[in-house]
Amino acid sequence: MDTGELPARAAAGDRAAFSDLMRETRSGLFRFVRRYVGDEQDALDLLQETYAAAWLAIRRYDPARPFEAWLRTIALNKCRDWSRRRVVRRLVRGVTDLSTPEAMAIPDGSPSAEDQLDAARAAIQLNHEIQRLPASLKAPLLLTAMEGRSHGETAEILSISIKAVETRIGRARKMLASRMKAALDDR
Repeated sequence: MDTGELPARAAAGDRAAFSDLMRETRSGLFRFVRRYVGDEQDALDLLQETYAAAWLAIRRYDPARPFEAWLRTIALNKCRDWSRRRVVRRLVRGVTDLSTPEAMAIPDGSPSAEDQLDAARAAIQLNHEIQRLPASLKAPLLLTAMEGRSHGETAEILSISIKAVETRIGRARKMLASRMKAALDDR
């Protein structure tokens, strides 16, 4: 997609080209945003905000740069803004957690209902712990581990060095492992 003419046409103001780009990037971008914020409805809202912001900024897009990396940068900024607003809402409302167990589906094919419940609890706990990661650690982890981006692509999206990506992923994994162990030990 990025080597084609769609991004260049969109940058020139072609709405049809931008619509085609939206269709091509929607599912992957939604998965990324959903993993970042942990809520499907919030992710849909942020996806709309991302595309609206991208359209408003499309004339500043450099067609020499991969379109998807540019778009993910906008999405990541929207997610970070959402996270900051969420902290403020929590303080104002006294809400401590906006995620619910119902948001996570119980996996199929487990040998027993107890195993399914344990797997669901672990998935919910992992999702919760990912949400708690500092943004500087969460973004590289999601982009590489969940989205399958290379360290180079992640570095470009986040405007950091590849070494910084590697370091942050290592710290995120270490923090998650420690928190998950503590959560499981508490059961």
